[in-house]
Amino acid sequence: MVLVKVNRVSSYTDPETGKLGKQVELVEVRRRQQAQRGFGEEAQMIQSIMSQLQGFGVMIPQMRDLIVPKITMIISEDEYDMLGIRFEVNDMYELNMKDGAITFTKATESYS
Repeated sequence: MVLVKVNRVSSYTDPETGKLGKQVELVEVRRRQQAQRGFGEEAQMIQSIMSQLQGFGVMIPQMRDLIVPKITMIISEDEYDMLGIRFEVNDMYELNMKDGAITFTKATESYS
């Protein structure tokens, strides 16, 4: 099982037939491992500087998730309808691959 997020859904026109379709870009979401604190003098110095900056009110963004491109589907409108899923940007799915089949299950747990 791989956790994927809908990164983009856009319209697509088949250059050969002119038929409309969808391009759905899914990215894998991986939880970042927290860096070990206190590992070496450099890490302690960086942690100290970060703490001082935060003390001055500087906002330091937290990188919680690592985003990795996973699947880009380019499918016709008919194929999109047959798929039976309405992909919306930022929706999360559990992607399973088994015995030649790919299945999407809406992620039930909050991953934000």
